[in-house]
Amino acid sequence: MANTDIALKEAMMIDGALGVALVDYNSGLALGTAGGGRELDLAAASAGNTDVVRAKLRTMEMLGLDGAIEDILITLTEQYHIIRPLTARSGQGLFLYLALDRARANLAMARRKLHLIEKDLDV
Repeated sequence: MANTDIALKEAMMIDGALGVALVDYNSGLALGTAGGGRELDLAAASAGNTDVVRAKLRTMEMLGLDGAIEDILITLTEQYHIIRPLTARSGQGLFLYLALDRARANLAMARRKLHLIEKDLDV
């Protein structure tokens, strides 16, 4: 089992990673971050993506959809943004947010690696 710091460092080793955050979607606060910088404000991204997760959960409830969100993909012209809610009991109410440089990233591999990191994360 990996702790938060190790998980975030592993996520930053994904090809094209620009920044990653572990976020509490009840408060919108990032519990940990790695990467980011002037081009990517991880605090603002964490808060904004909290709204995305909440909206999707509300929509699923309104539609009566069963199951859990595996991930949410936002495709920009130069970046991919992946939001992955944690599925373990200890991760209830948390999600991983990963921003990738689209020119350097392999989306399928990034999703797979983020899944493995999430599966091994112990919070």
